[in-house]
Amino acid sequence: MTSAQLFNFTTIGYFAAMVLFFAYLATRNKTVALTATVATWVGLALNTAAIAMRWVESTRMGYGHAPLSNLYESVVFFAWSIVLIYLLMDLKYRQRAVGAFVIPLSFFGMIWAQLSLSDSIEPLVPALQSNWLTYHVITCFLGYAGFGVAFGASIMYLIKVGKEEKSDPDSPAGGILSIFPSARVLDDINYKAIMIGFPLLTLGIITGAAWANYAWGTYWSWDPKETWSLIVWFIYAAFLHARFTRGWVGRKAAWLSIIGFGSTIFCYLGVNLVLSGLHSYGGS
Repeated sequence: MTSAQLFNFTTIGYFAAMVLFFAYLATRNKTVALTATVATWVGLALNTAAIAMRWVESTRMGYGHAPLSNLYESVVFFAWSIVLIYLLMDLKYRQRAVGAFVIPLSFFGMIWAQLSLSDSIEPLVPALQSNWLTYHVITCFLGYAGFGVAFGASIMYLIKVGKEEKSDPDSPAGGILSIFPSARVLDDINYKAIMIGFPLLTLGIITGAAWANYAWGTYWSWDPKETWSLIVWFIYAAFLHARFTRGWVGRKAAWLSIIGFGSTIFCYLGVNLVLSGLHSYGGS
C-alpha cells in the first residue's frame, strides 16, 4: 500500500462523511449522524496512515524529511488538521450538524490536492533543511484548522439567526434549522475553536521567526507571507480583545471569524500562489 493509494482512500472517506452529514441535515436521523461521524474518524485514520507512509517513503528515498515541505503535503496535512480539531470539538459538543459545514473544507482540499497538485517527493531545498520546519508547519496548520472550524460554526450561526429573524416567533422551528445547535452553542463553538487556533498560530509565528533566523539570518524580513501572518494574527487578536473587553458575541463575532478565515486562506494559498517572496517555494 502506497501513500498515494491511502490518500485516495482518505478522499473517499471524507466524501462519504460529507454526504452522510448532508443526509443527516435532510433526514434528521441520528443513526445517519453517527455513521457520518464514524466515517469521519475512518477518514482521519486513513489520512494519518497516508501521512506516515509518505514519511516512510521519503526515508526510503534517502530524504527522510517530514511530509510538510510542499503545497501538496501542506494541503493534505491541512485537511487532516481540520478533521482533527472538528472531532475534538465534537467530543465536547456532540453537535453533528456542524460536520456538514466543516468536513467539506477537508474534502475539497483533498480532491484539489489529488487532482491538481504534484505528489512527487523531492529533496528539501536548503532553507527547509531544519527541524524548525516541522514545528512551524504543525503549529500553523493546527491554528488554521481551529479557524476553519470556527468559520463553519459562524456560517451556521448567521444562517440560523437570519432565518429565525424572518420567521414567525410563535411557530415551532422545523426543517434543517431544527437540528442546528442553538445560537448560543454555535457562538461558543466559534469562540472555543478560535481559542484553540490563536495560541497555535502565535506559536507558529514564533517558530517561523526562529526558523527564519536560522535560514536567513534575520527573525523578520516583512516577506509577504510574514506580513499576512501578522495580519491574520491581529484579526483574531481583535476578535478576542473585542470579546473580552466589549462583549462581542453573536453576529459581530461570526462576521469577524469569517473575515479572519478568509484572510487565513489568502495567507496560506494567495500569498504562495500569487505573490513572490522568501516563501515562494511553498507553492511548488
